[in-house]
Amino acid sequence: MTRSPARLLAAALTAVLAVALAACSSSEQPSTAPPGSAPPGAATFPVTVQHAFGETTIPAEPERVVTVGFNDVDFALALGVVPVGVRDNIGEYDESKRPWAQAALNGATPPQVGGNEIDIERVAALQPDLILGIYSFMTQSDYDTLSRIAPVVAQPTADNAAMGWQDQTRLTGKVLGRSAQAEQAIADVEARFAAARAENPQFAGKTLGIDFVVDGQIYKLGTDDLRTQVFTGLGLDVGGKGDSTPLSPERISEIDKDAIVVFGPTREELAGDQLFQSLDAVKNGHVVYLGGFDTDVASALGFGSPLSLPTALDAVVPQLAQAYQGT
Repeated sequence: MTRSPARLLAAALTAVLAVALAACSSSEQPSTAPPGSAPPGAATFPVTVQHAFGETTIPAEPERVVTVGFNDVDFALALGVVPVGVRDNIGEYDESKRPWAQAALNGATPPQVGGNEIDIERVAALQPDLILGIYSFMTQSDYDTLSRIAPVVAQPTADNAAMGWQDQTRLTGKVLGRSAQAEQAIADVEARFAAARAENPQFAGKTLGIDFVVDGQIYKLGTDDLRTQVFTGLGLDVGGKGDSTPLSPERISEIDKDAIVVFGPTREELAGDQLFQSLDAVKNGHVVYLGGFDTDVASALGFGSPLSLPTALDAVVPQLAQAYQGT
């Protein structure tokens, strides 16, 4: 399945769902076990996992991991593994400076192994013993070629449906031999969500429309998009299960819910949009404007990882609380 504009920036902020982790010419190959990282879990290898193209067996605990998924680097970092190569996240945001990853990177700048497409030669040059592409949108051809280099963990399903962050963390932990660290990372972030819900009981059962605008095209984000995970995790109803949908201006009323979150345009840029201003949520002040795609919050939502979700929560929760109060 081709990545649609509404889904890119889930780990990639552009014509869409943003990682210049380093210059592509960098020759540095950081260790997968930086000083101060958590010790490996007690997993027993070999480990076999299922994915869209069959199954992969990892014979021993990986020491040189290349991530070819758009957000997989964050999941590895969350478990104490610094990849020796990463995929560019394709967007306006300078991800080399993303604040939630700096401590885990510990000064490392892994070289890139492609952007829109995976650069097979760069992957091979890094001599990985595991290629991690859970959110990669790789093709059968990509998988077949990469499998000649090292064991490959591809996306779980043929339709490229994104995994929830908890499932992706567990799968990453399994193949890295760090399941104990994965469960701890999940528990820590789930505790943050629980605290936010407890502090904001008004969120329970409230509906939320998510207005995502790229190059003038309006999208209504559905639960297929990773950015909705923060909002559903807060107990908000973003419309049940469904795909992100492009909207014509005449259909903009479909995002008119108890509150609206806007990605892209600012409040000032939408001030003259009569159709948008006609929505009840807008008239009542129930709108959160998250700004452009070059911001920390937009990228944190797009990565949707145990590392980035706390940053997203810190930014979004206070604004949502104000929006539902109409302030």
